Amino acid sequence: MSDVYLVTGAAGFIGSKTAEFLLRDGHQVVGIDNLNDYYDPELKNYRLSELKKFPNFVFFLIDIEKKSSLDPIFKKFKFKAVLNLAARAGVGASMKDPEVYVSTNTMGTLNLLNCCRDFEVKKFVLASTSSLYAGLDLPFTEDLAVNTPISPYAASKKGAEVMSYTYHYLYGIDVSVVRYFTVFGPAGRPDMSIYIFTDAILNNKTIEIFGSGEQSRDFTFVDDIARGTIRAVKPVGFEVINLGGGRNPVSLKKIISTLENLTGKKTEIIFKPSIKADMDKTWADISKAEKLLGWKPEVSLEDGLAQTIHWHQTFN
Repeated sequence: MSDVYLVTGAAGFIGSKTAEFLLRDGHQVVGIDNLNDYYDPELKNYRLSELKKFPNFVFFLIDIEKKSSLDPIFKKFKFKAVLNLAARAGVGASMKDPEVYVSTNTMGTLNLLNCCRDFEVKKFVLASTSSLYAGLDLPFTEDLAVNTPISPYAASKKGAEVMSYTYHYLYGIDVSVVRYFTVFGPAGRPDMSIYIFTDAILNNKTIEIFGSGEQSRDFTFVDDIARGTIRAVKPVGFEVINLGGGRNPVSLKKIISTLENLTGKKTEIIFKPSIKADMDKTWADISKAEKLLGWKPEVSLEDGLAQTIHWHQTFN
């Protein structure tokens, strides 16, 4: 018998892939998204159109910031779990409009937790971020005290994590907090570096890098992230779990050179001043995910980049 899952942010990059994998496994997915214009809604509608090909997918155009819109959905469906992948993302953008980040990421999470409490949903998966580890020693382990967020985005996610623990403690909701590390892949977010670099190289545009280009990330392919998110549905009590590539950090310059090699094209790079809230390096210790979830990434950086390039060539 298939289960019913609520996936918020279902038209988003990671949310749509997570919903797709659940649907392919034969489950019913109720997806919600507000289809905001943080980036071109055409891309969100593209992802959504792919999900609507599945007969076991149901979609509601609503905002998690409005609990009154959520209640009827929780009344109608008996969810095995809520996977909260709806979020305002982006460090730089959060500095310009911090209020909306708190409203969506923190208050939106609270609304969903209240629905879980009110309608007796026992499992909650919260998508969080490696941005919380800013300034801490590498590689990042989940037991590090993440009490010094350096962007409103990270602070809003910290608020969501803490509130999730509170609802676990008070109401017994089983919570998995999954901290994502720089996700990339086909149909990615247009504000993310690999999307920007790939588009620029394929379309003969100049690339702008904020900083030296030596800043590095633990890049993780979206399929791996979606698999890990679904694995996190298992009962754990309350756990914070890193989902990252687990490999040595790769610099932005290295990403660009790899994309150039894969496409057979060269590009011009313009260096600009760094962003104060940007992190220099990220690197996930994923031993907890391996032990607790039986998860580790399967897609290599090169294979993931090749798939990303192919999607850009097809979509554009």
